[in-house]
Amino acid sequence: MQLLESGEMYLETIYVLSQRQEFVRSIDVVNYTGYSKPSVSRAVNLLKDNGYINIDDIGHITLKESGLAVAENIYERHTTLTQLLCKLGVSEETASADACKIEHVISGETFEKIKNYLANR
Repeated sequence: MQLLESGEMYLETIYVLSQRQEFVRSIDVVNYTGYSKPSVSRAVNLLKDNGYINIDDIGHITLKESGLAVAENIYERHTTLTQLLCKLGVSEETASADACKIEHVISGETFEKIKNYLANR
């Protein structure tokens, strides 16, 4: 199944939260994103149904291998694009917000060129 931008965003959020805390629950996603509980519940259930995440009996969310791969990829794009925009003089807040939009549409080729450019600077 091809993920939409929103699915990628939820996986990235779960990934970021899992790096910061021992357990991730739907309410943590609600608090992090500011989205409504019903919206998060629907998204989390879709991600579960499509094999990207597991939810245990007490509501702890973990990324499956496929979900982790997507989340790590999106997070790398986000951090790299934020870094590039900051180097260009964009404020960190604006750079992060813009990177969040770009990370879902940038081609693999362009992203690799940006990574190489930054690595050689």
